[in-house]
Amino acid sequence: MVANDQLSRVFSALADPTRRTILAELAQREATVTQLTAPLSISMPAVSRHLKVLEQASLISR
Repeated sequence: MVANDQLSRVFSALADPTRRTILAELAQREATVTQLTAPLSISMPAVSRHLKVLEQASLISR
């Protein structure tokens, strides 16, 4: 059951195109929230929320 919960978090996190963009960027290099915000044209708090979802899915660490 726990594995299914984790898998659901991963798929849910990857379902959002903005989070996939962030993940692709972080796969290339480390970046700050400010660095991630500029090309996405979204607010820093929005990027932070996306990062939190990715972190909860164990796709990134901060």
